[in-house]
Order: sequence, then structure tokens, then C-alpha cells
Amino acid sequence: MAIKITDECINCGACEPECPNNAIYEGGVEWAISDGTTVKGMFTLLDGSQVDADQRNAPVSSDTYYITPNKCTECQGFHEEPQCAAVCPVDCCVPDDMYKETVDELLAKKDKMHLA
Repeated sequence: MAIKITDECINCGACEPECPNNAIYEGGVEWAISDGTTVKGMFTLLDGSQVDADQRNAPVSSDTYYITPNKCTECQGFHEEPQCAAVCPVDCCVPDDMYKETVDELLAKKDKMHLA
């Protein structure tokens, strides 16, 4: 399942550089699948819709840092644990129950975003 950042976020920014998928953005900043990945062309989002990888998407949050679940893999294939949660000083990076994915699904998402 994806990780989310709760309202307790203090906007310290410690999590953003730790994400291997570039799935973490500052509040109010638009996101794109292509940011920090090798994806080009069309990409299928978790809801089944397709977007151009370079398309700028509305921010998930305007006030605090946020994680887009379409890019979060819980660091599967990169690290033993989600790095955002490991470095967060206020423990506001927690599992997002709205996006339940298996380890195999998370690894497949990682492989789609980081082509060799």
C-alpha cells in the first residue's frame, strides 16, 4: 500500500530527497509521472485512467508535503523500509489504507517507472 503524509507534517522537507521514485512533492506543487522516472508516453494510473507521463497533475495537498500514490512503491526494490517514514521527525509518513497493493504489485510499479 502507498504511504501518505498526515496533517501533522511540519513541512521540514526531510522526506522529499529520500524518495527513489520522486513521489513526494511540496504542498501546492504539481506532479508528473515522468519526474524522477524513465517513463515516457502514456502511463496507466491506479484508477485505470491513462495520462501522458509529462502531464502536470493537480497537487494532492496545498498546505503540506504529499506523496502521490501513483508513484509510491513503499521503496520496494530500493530499500528495506519506506525511507520517508524512516527520516520523518514527527512520524507523519504512514500507510495509506486507500491504496492496498501487494509487494509484487509495488515491484511491478517500480519496474514500470524505472526501465533499465
